[in-house]
Amino acid sequence: MASAAAQQWHGERSAAGAYSPWLIVALISIPTFMEVLDTSIANVSLDHIAGGLSITTDQATWVLTSYLVANAIIIPISGWLSDAIGRKRYFLISIALFTLSSLMCGMAPNLSTLVIARVLQGIGGGGLAPVEQSMLADTFPPAQRGMAFAAFAIVVVVGPVLGPTLGGYITEVASWHWVFLINVPVGIAAFFLVEIFVDEPERVKQDRAEKLQGGLRIDYIGVLLVALGLGFFELTLDRGLREDWFSSGFIITTAAISASSLIALVFWELNHEDPVIDLRLLKNRNFSLTLLVMGITGLILFGTTQLIPQMLQQVLGYSSFQAGLALTAGGVATLVAVPFAGRLTGKVDPRLLLIPALLVQAAALWNMTHLSADISFHDAAIARLYQAMALPFLFVPINAVAYVGLPQNKTAQASSLLNVARNLGGTIGISSAQTMFASALQRNQANLVDKLSPLDPNYNDWVGKASGALGGDPNTTLAVLYGQVQRQAAMLSFLDVFHSLMIVVLIVTPLVLLMRPPKGGGGEGQGMMH
Repeated sequence: MASAAAQQWHGERSAAGAYSPWLIVALISIPTFMEVLDTSIANVSLDHIAGGLSITTDQATWVLTSYLVANAIIIPISGWLSDAIGRKRYFLISIALFTLSSLMCGMAPNLSTLVIARVLQGIGGGGLAPVEQSMLADTFPPAQRGMAFAAFAIVVVVGPVLGPTLGGYITEVASWHWVFLINVPVGIAAFFLVEIFVDEPERVKQDRAEKLQGGLRIDYIGVLLVALGLGFFELTLDRGLREDWFSSGFIITTAAISASSLIALVFWELNHEDPVIDLRLLKNRNFSLTLLVMGITGLILFGTTQLIPQMLQQVLGYSSFQAGLALTAGGVATLVAVPFAGRLTGKVDPRLLLIPALLVQAAALWNMTHLSADISFHDAAIARLYQAMALPFLFVPINAVAYVGLPQNKTAQASSLLNVARNLGGTIGISSAQTMFASALQRNQANLVDKLSPLDPNYNDWVGKASGALGGDPNTTLAVLYGQVQRQAAMLSFLDVFHSLMIVVLIVTPLVLLMRPPKGGGGEGQGMMH
C-alpha cells in the first residue's frame, strides 16, 4: 500500500522520476551536508588562517562573518529563486557556485580574496538546504515524510557537530586550505549525480510557466529589504560582542538598518502581488508555531555546539580536536535516534513527540548546570549525549508537520522560511550565549575575588599550603591563585548560560499545545490543501 501511494504521489511534484525516492534522498543530501558542514568547519582553523595570510585573528573572523551574512540573505529568497529559475536548475547552479567558490577559498592568496570567495560560497550554499527540503516534501506522501525528513535531520543536525572535529583534524594533518578544497571533488560528483538522477516533474515546470506568464516579475524592493534586514541583522549579531554592542557606533548603525528594513519588509511583502518571501504563510498557525520551535531548536543546537567545546578548551585545556571529539558521542546518539523519530513521525500526534523532546532538552541543560571544572572527558561526552538523543524528535516532526495545510506550490517558500528560522535561531543562540558568558564571567570573577580575604582562615590555609608546594615564592602563589579564580569563574559562567538556555526551552514548551494535530492524528491525514 505504501509503495502504491508513493507511486501515485510521484505523478505530481516528485523529484524521483523513474528512480527510487530513497536514492534521490541520498544524492541531494550530499551537497547539503557539505554546505552545512561548512557553517562550522572553518571555526577551529581561524588561527591557522590568520597565520597563513599574515593577518590578526580578529580580521580572520570575517571569513566566518562573510559566509553567514551571505547565507542569511540568500536563504529566505531561495524559495522564490527556485520557483523562478526551476527547482533542479537552481539546485545545480547552487552546487556549481558552492564548489567553484570552495576552490577559490582554498587557493585564496589574501584576506580580501578569501572573504569574496566566502560570500560567493554562502550564496551558493544558501540555496541547497531549502531546495532539498522542498524536494523531499514533494517526493514523499505525508505518511512517509517522517523517514525522509529523518534523513534530512542527519544532514543538518550532525553536520554542525562534526564540522569543528573534522576541521581540527584536517588543519592538523594537512593545512587550512584543505578545509575548503575538500568540497571540490565532492561538489563535482554531486553535480553530475543530481543532473543524471534527479527529475524536474511536469507539474513543477507548469507552475514555473504560470509564474513567468507575462515575463519575470522581480520584487526588487523586497530583495533589497531582505538583503539589508537579514544581512545587517546577521552582521549585528556576529560582530556585536567584539564591538561591545551598543557602545559601538558601527553596531548601532547596523542594528538600525536591520530593524527599519525588516519592519518595511513585512509591510511591503504583505501588500505585494508576487512577494519574494510569502509572509502570508504565517497566517497558518501550525506553520508559525513550527517556525518558532525550529528557531529554538537551532538556538539550542548551535548555542551548545559552540559552548561545550569552548568550555572544554578554556577550563580543561583540551585541544580543539579533543573538544570536538567530546561532541561526537552526541552525533552518534543523534544517528541512532533518527530512525525512531522518522518512524514515529506521521503515526502519532506530533505534540506527543515535540513536548517530551523539549523536556528532555531542558533536563539535559539542567544536567549541564551541575558539571564542574574537574569533569572527565566521559562526563562531558555523556552530558552532550543526553541532549543530542532528543534532537531528532524535535527536528523531524517539525519538518513533517510544517507543510500540513499549506498549498503544494508553496513548499519551496515554506522550506525557505524553515531554514531561515533554523539559521537565525542558530545565530541568535551563538551570539546570545557568548554575550551571556562574557557578562557572567565578569560577575562571577568579581564575586570570587571579593571572597578572597586575608581575614578568611580558609584563604590563609590555602595560601600557606600552596606557597609551601611552590617553593615559597609569593608571586608564583598569587599567579596560581589568579589562574584558579579565572578557571572557576569561567566554569560558573558556562553553567549560568546553560541554565538560561534551559529557561528558554521551558518557556517555549507549552506553546506546542497550541498546535492543531493533523486530521486523524497520524500520517494518513496529513495532506496538503490544493
